[in-house]
Amino acid sequence: MQHLTPDSESAGLLKILNDYAYALDILDKYDHQVLAIESATAENLFEITYPVAMSAILGLRDKFGGSTLFGNEKDESFQGSLAAIYQTFGGQYVYPSVEEKAAHLLYFVTKNHSFSDGNKRIAAFLFVWFLDKNNILYHTDGSKKIGDNALVAFTLMIAESKPDEKEMMIKVLVNLMNMRN
Repeated sequence: MQHLTPDSESAGLLKILNDYAYALDILDKYDHQVLAIESATAENLFEITYPVAMSAILGLRDKFGGSTLFGNEKDESFQGSLAAIYQTFGGQYVYPSVEEKAAHLLYFVTKNHSFSDGNKRIAAFLFVWFLDKNNILYHTDGSKKIGDNALVAFTLMIAESKPDEKEMMIKVLVNLMNMRN
């Protein structure tokens, strides 16, 4: 049995604080409503288009044996979700970084409920697929930047959020997947 001493407890606390300082800082900035988008990837390598996205969604349905309702569009809102992440104002992207586009893609596809079935799964899949196509889904050592539990939490956080919380949801998401992580 190991006995804890004040020195070993201090070392353990310092290790935890060091390992989770960034996350605790994000929570502090959230609490004080000063969270901003930072350290995001400027270079977009891949632009998601409607035909390519629909092909990927149908592939997802086929791989997981989904019903014919999975990925079945109810209206044209999915096309609008894709177009929205590339909107410009004054010749500049409204969402300039890859992370901002990805976060908005997850948000719009989740919230617009464009499909008869599978909206959250489709949104989560398109989100990580988009990040992968832009070469920022994995760390340089090949490990996942976003774990399965984080992907589920992000998606459900957005699904349960109120519309007036959109900007803060996006800021939290971008800060949890930016170049600092």
